[in-house]
Amino acid sequence: MTQDESAFDQAARRLDRALALLEQELAGRPSGGEGELFDPARNGLAAELERSRARERELQAAGAEASRALGQAIAEIEAVLGAGRGD
Repeated sequence: MTQDESAFDQAARRLDRALALLEQELAGRPSGGEGELFDPARNGLAAELERSRARERELQAAGAEASRALGQAIAEIEAVLGAGRGD
């Protein structure tokens, strides 16, 4: 992970990659066959996609929590600095 690349960016790339794999798999399959619902490759891709989506939700929640904590820390620092200046 580079300094400019967040965990959220990495998760988004993994999700895009999983979607691309799923689309490739679906494009190569004839439609209408009942057995294809149980195809192990498709099931594996669907599971990977769901894991990626779950991880994306986790990262979004962690990002929101970090943002709240950072905002609170900034407010506390500003209050301390303001008190030191006699504001």
